Amino acid sequence: MRPEDFRSGEAAATPKQLRVGFVLARSFTLSAFALFVDTLRLASDEFDRSGRVLADWQVLGSTRHLIASSCGVQVAPTSDFVDPSRFDYIVVVGGLLTVERPVDLETVVFLKRASSQGVPLIGICTGTFILADAGLMASHQTCVSWLHAKAYKERFPGLPVRSDRLFNLDRRRGSCAGGSSAADMAALLVRRYISREAERNALEVLQIEKARSPGDVQPRRPLHENYDDDRVRAVMITMEQNMEDGISIPALASSVGLSRRQLERVFLEKAGMSPAQAYKRVRMERAKVLLARSKLPMIEIALDVGFENASHFARAFKRIFGATPSQVRATSARAH
Repeated sequence: MRPEDFRSGEAAATPKQLRVGFVLARSFTLSAFALFVDTLRLASDEFDRSGRVLADWQVLGSTRHLIASSCGVQVAPTSDFVDPSRFDYIVVVGGLLTVERPVDLETVVFLKRASSQGVPLIGICTGTFILADAGLMASHQTCVSWLHAKAYKERFPGLPVRSDRLFNLDRRRGSCAGGSSAADMAALLVRRYISREAERNALEVLQIEKARSPGDVQPRRPLHENYDDDRVRAVMITMEQNMEDGISIPALASSVGLSRRQLERVFLEKAGMSPAQAYKRVRMERAKVLLARSKLPMIEIALDVGFENASHFARAFKRIFGATPSQVRATSARAH
């Protein structure tokens, strides 16, 4: 049995073996792969015996050559590219974006065949870039790490993407920011496909108190203010990822399930400013970092944070920080 899509019921009435095939990119992220597969392993059997009772998994490859992770540890494929319908999910684990050809042509053909057969595909870390390159993320919203959001938008300008959530389930596509959220996503699949008991067994052994949900916000370096409202944090992250072209306040409100008026009330209560003021603040904070850490011309920094000219940018910057961009850059240069 395979669920019709990711939004199927909580768990099957009679547990079936969950079958997952992994595709590892060159320089893949080891931690994301390990956490995902270990969640399956620990959910599959009791008492940490590693038996493949309720789940089975294979590392698929066009060859049996070792695949090096980004940290240098190598993993050997355990299976050739067999019929994709033998798996309930195909999970693509990405890694470094600097690798020109993270997977070979045979791998792309296999992923397209899996898609044509209706097998759900999941991109972990930058695995979504591989799926998008293969034309397999069209009309599906993608979740990526906030670190990779700008690169995804530049590479795939027509595809919807968000970087405020840990992972996303959209019909027959899944996407995950990577890192520890790989365990959260795997736990959700275990709960839906096997049972809550199997999920609980895996998380207890992994020393994870509770799996996070797709609605949880990505942890990241704190913004200028310390907000305690997930909706405010999510909107601020979205603002940071949309500084050059901008995104409307109604669209920001919709992204967290609020109306524009509701979002404005939340921001005034939790942040002490309107969403529009917060957006300007986010832009200025980004500009301040660029001034301190780069030698970009002032006009390029202005354009990068959504201003049409350097003079308008300089005036807005001074109103917030009490100093011009040039003064801030000079002070930073003296400090270093």
